[in-house]
Amino acid sequence: MSRPPMLQLPDSARAYRLETSRGSFAVLDAGAARRGTALLVPGFTGSKEDFIGLLEPLAAAGWRVVAVDGRGQYETGGPRAEEAYARGELVADLMAQAKALAADRPVHLLGHSMGGLLARAAVLDGGEPQAWASLTLMSTGPAAIDAAQQVRTNLLVDALATMDLESIWQAMQEMDAAQTVDAAAVTGVADGVDEFLHQRWLANTPQQLLATGRQLMSEPDRVEELAAVGMPKLVISGEADYAWPVPWQDEMAVRLGARREVVTGAEHSPNAERPADTAALLDDFWGSATG
Repeated sequence: MSRPPMLQLPDSARAYRLETSRGSFAVLDAGAARRGTALLVPGFTGSKEDFIGLLEPLAAAGWRVVAVDGRGQYETGGPRAEEAYARGELVADLMAQAKALAADRPVHLLGHSMGGLLARAAVLDGGEPQAWASLTLMSTGPAAIDAAQQVRTNLLVDALATMDLESIWQAMQEMDAAQTVDAAAVTGVADGVDEFLHQRWLANTPQQLLATGRQLMSEPDRVEELAAVGMPKLVISGEADYAWPVPWQDEMAVRLGARREVVTGAEHSPNAERPADTAALLDDFWGSATG
């Protein structure tokens, strides 16, 4: 679970609901599109706030950056039916968001973790690859998550069938307390972040967690399909990753013919753990992708 480094929005950003042909979505929107627009897609159990540290530096560099809560995530909400979160439904949402943001202009698409799998599917299955100026896969692998993480995710999926979200939260807190890695040592602790994480978890639609959790455990390898799509691609990660080992991401970048970047001092969430360094890499990549 990504831990935002802060919750206070920069002066360049605003929170609102983006109206699209697929309904409205809660977003954080920063900057003017002097150099282009980017759509940032969060991962499993995440939200738009996972990108909050990227907003100010990227807006200052001339980009309009829009981080979104997908359907069933945090402040967007969604139906209480698992079929509403099928991959095709989520891809259609991304296509509608891109059109609402930039009309006929291509958008730089970035997906973090599970969001990377959705972003890849939007390029491959959205029917309009020309809608995207570039694709960034952040802390995302070629197929299903690592076996050890599948075990943890499967426990969550099983729990969602019999437990409420508050009970699951308390159980996860007990499990996390036994781990030796302290995210606060990397990101620092901002006031209110722990309570935010709790409230964000409770705001998720359980059926969305079920559907996307199952997708994480069953995702096929689609790297060769994506390699055949002619657009600039970036594979970016931290130095370690619990969901998809870094060597998997190294190999995926080679197979894609993609640019590869590793953010020093970061793990699964470089967007939250090292936002300034991550923003600098994105600025450089998007600038090269748009000439």
